[in-house]
Order: sequence, then structure tokens, then C-alpha cells
Amino acid sequence: MAGNSILLAAVSLLSACQQNYFAFRVGRARMKHKIMPPAVTGSLEFERVFRAQQNCAEFYPIFLTALWVAGWYFNQVVAACLGLVYIFARQKYFFGYSEAVKKRMTGFLLSLGVLALLALLGALGIASSFLDEYLDIDVAKKLGWHF
Repeated sequence: MAGNSILLAAVSLLSACQQNYFAFRVGRARMKHKIMPPAVTGSLEFERVFRAQQNCAEFYPIFLTALWVAGWYFNQVVAACLGLVYIFARQKYFFGYSEAVKKRMTGFLLSLGVLALLALLGALGIASSFLDEYLDIDVAKKLGWHF
């Protein structure tokens, strides 16, 4: 099974490293602005970094679920490529938000679009698998999809 999911695993690991880096940046901002845990308020610069990291963490389970479902049930290569776009979008979001609140929107909207597309592809893949498994209707074959 691991060989069949190598791209999804690689994107997942890369995204986990990104999440770790975002948390590291919050720690650096805490030290720079002398904000000791558990405090989450202080300078606006710290609060932007903290909020950007929290938002990325809040969306992370959604991303991983959508990535793996789309990869397993639709197409691993397509899902992995979209996963890389999501990682790029989150990077853009994090650094944009860290700099100024208004600069977060491009990365945020791109990441939402990727999540929606991953969820849609996952749902299509599940529906196709369900129809094939339980009703003996091979939708992918009928549409000429070759994944």
C-alpha cells in the first residue's frame, strides 16, 4: 500500500514540515516581542504571525483529509499536484498575513479553491467507486477516464 501512496505521503510530509516551520516562526515572534506563553496578545506583529499560524493549523486536518481522499479515490498525481499548490498558497498566506492583514487574501483564496477542488475530486472518486462496487456501473470507463 505504501508504494501506491508515495506522492500523497511526500506531500503530507512536506506540509507537516511547513506546519512545523510556522510554529517555529510563532516562537521566534514570541521571543522578539517578549510574549510568554500562554499569552496570545501583544504587539500587532506577533498577533498577525500567531493568527496566521493558527489559521493554517485549523485548516490542516481538512487539507490532509481532502488530499488523501482525492488521491485514493480520484487520482494520486492530480491530488499531489494540488497539494503542492495548497502548500504554496499557505506559504503565501502566512507571509502575507505576517506582514499585513490585507496581504493574506490571495493565499487564503487560493488555498480555499484548492481545498474545494480536492473535496470535489474526492467526492467524485468516492461516487464512482461506489457505483462501480455496489451497482456495477463503471463511470470512469464510460467517460473514458484512464487513471
